[in-house]
Amino acid sequence: MANCAIVGINWGDEGKGRMVDLLTGHYDVVIRYQGGGNAGHTVINEYGKFALHLLPSGIFRRGVVNVLGNGVALDPENLWAEMQEVMGKGVSLTPDNLKISDRASLLLPWHRDLDALEEARLADKKYGSTKQGIAPFYSDKQQKKTVLAGELFYPEELRAHLRDLMEWKNLTLTKVYGAKPYTMELLERWIADACENIKPYICDTGEFLHTAQKQGKRLLFEAQLGSLRDLDYGIYPYTTSSNTTAAYAPIGSGLPSAKIGNVVGVVKAYSTCVGEGPFVCEMFGDEAEALRRAGAEYGAKTGRPRRVGPLDIVATRYGVEVQAATEIALTKLDVLSYMEKIPVCTRYLLNGRETDRFPFPVALKDAKPVIEYMDGWRCDISAARRWEELPAQAQNYVNMIENQIGCRIKYVSVGPERDSIIIR
Repeated sequence: MANCAIVGINWGDEGKGRMVDLLTGHYDVVIRYQGGGNAGHTVINEYGKFALHLLPSGIFRRGVVNVLGNGVALDPENLWAEMQEVMGKGVSLTPDNLKISDRASLLLPWHRDLDALEEARLADKKYGSTKQGIAPFYSDKQQKKTVLAGELFYPEELRAHLRDLMEWKNLTLTKVYGAKPYTMELLERWIADACENIKPYICDTGEFLHTAQKQGKRLLFEAQLGSLRDLDYGIYPYTTSSNTTAAYAPIGSGLPSAKIGNVVGVVKAYSTCVGEGPFVCEMFGDEAEALRRAGAEYGAKTGRPRRVGPLDIVATRYGVEVQAATEIALTKLDVLSYMEKIPVCTRYLLNGRETDRFPFPVALKDAKPVIEYMDGWRCDISAARRWEELPAQAQNYVNMIENQIGCRIKYVSVGPERDSIIIR
């Protein structure tokens, strides 16, 4: 079986976690290769319901090794808290099934402070950050101003490095934002309370992955967020600060020689968006609230109500291109069961002309959705496990999406549970 990447096609929150949890049964290793604790992958299985922020979603499968790659924004505090929560539900986490790259950079305590301070400074021009320190972290990483996880094994060098970084960062905190400076005492407490707990899991994951590849192990790469939040190809500047594309998986995983044969793009049966930025197909008022309630659309990390709208064919087609998706997993089809007529954004109206092409980010604010309607099915489909068990109207809706975006829909999710899936 070819290596596989599971990626988001739209703005994130498409349901990647439930697909990784489902498909991990066919793979030996699951690797998170980018992003940090600023989004949540919701998984429901025999252990309960989880919103994973840093842990790979394959952590619940026995015999599967989970890797946090060098491209991840590694937050020791939040990771340890998440590990404790998962272990408290009976999930075993050991250095055998969870490995952290020694080349992953650590998200330092001041990164969260700087994130919140900058959002406050921006006021009504804010980017909608989750304030988890992601943008300051990746900015510092590009400036070579971070600490690698492997430095925890070199305490003298670690403290000297932290002292230099602290001196530099305090200039920004105090002189730009008027905030309190950090001290080595605070950082020593951070090392003891957070870093030491995850230290046993840190290793040379590059060596592990190269060996796994030579042995013919099957690798699954898990992305965070979606195409439209990609730093280079998304709705800049309302993006995340890393590359959310499948193409980045070999680099961010620690296995640059990896070949990915299959890219599963995850698409929600309607559109949702957490945070700021252009969202052409957005619904408002009672119509939006009805969809939000039906889909329980609240951020897994922040609890913020998600912005909602009809499926956006223009954005989805673009996301499929960006990810080079080979097949699609369509999630939350069951949520639409209450609708008599289902709206779909099929094109954009821009500068007086209709377009099928996703516009340049600056132009998105002027785009208007062209909405068409399809017949709903008005019945519970959550028990369906075969394509033939879906009502004709539901089949028509899935087929329409497939034809419009030009990519095969292989998986149709009709519920949040692991087995609530139709495989075509």
